[in-house]
Amino acid sequence: MKEFEKMVNSYKEIKAPKELETRINHAFKEKKAKVIWLRSMSAIAASFLIFVASINISPSFAMSMSEIPVIGELVKVLSFQFDEIESKNVYASVEAPVISGLSDKELEAELNEKYYNENKELYEAFKKEMPEIEALDGHVGIVSGYEILTNTEELLAIGRYNVNIVGSSSTTMKYDTIDKVNNVMVTLPSLFIDDQYIERISVYLIETMKENMKEDESKTYWVKEDDFEPFTSIKADQNFYITAQGKLVIAFDKYEVGPGCMGIVQFEIPTEIIDDLLVSDYYIK
Repeated sequence: MKEFEKMVNSYKEIKAPKELETRINHAFKEKKAKVIWLRSMSAIAASFLIFVASINISPSFAMSMSEIPVIGELVKVLSFQFDEIESKNVYASVEAPVISGLSDKELEAELNEKYYNENKELYEAFKKEMPEIEALDGHVGIVSGYEILTNTEELLAIGRYNVNIVGSSSTTMKYDTIDKVNNVMVTLPSLFIDDQYIERISVYLIETMKENMKEDESKTYWVKEDDFEPFTSIKADQNFYITAQGKLVIAFDKYEVGPGCMGIVQFEIPTEIIDDLLVSDYYIK
């Protein structure tokens, strides 16, 4: 309780910038017609209870991460840990994030249900394959979890990773950037006035990859013309997140733009490269 009181007092001392309302209105002035108002509180509560009821709570439910003071709410990121599997030939550790404290309970429930269902599907598929793997004396494993990449008064960015181990490992990441003030999921296209950003960012990335290879011989990217499948462009919905400093980070899975030794590849995009294409400077500084 003492720690909680300290956090509350700390929150009360936070002074909201005078220009906050102006910036929000500017960023979303063209989207007012698309704003979806919250449903009745009973519908929201029902949606959340449906999600909670879908989870078989067990002693393995573990709370982790931090409590963050934000405007109007105290947001937590908890962990749902599926039962760990470990034997001679197989290993599985699957953990899903659970968000608590968003003012939009409907958005909160949708996110939590998505995170839980993704990990449940992965976990159950692995368990189903276990007997065959063990019968063949094979070795396989999965590790699924998450990282808090950004945690500010305005934004929460979560990276969720899956590592599949069969001989070598394959790693994939999924990212969500959540506006905690306006209760919206931030998408890459929503940051820009049109799709010119795809070519602009792609050209920058190719030049940067080539320059990095010149400076460091240990780095390899598939951007040469004679590469089997050279990287030419990001996708419109390319993996991304926004840092606490308001910088756009573009991310690629293992093997997506280079050999496995490069692992997950991330590039921070200089704002001056894209500033004339941004809808506003509310997210990207």
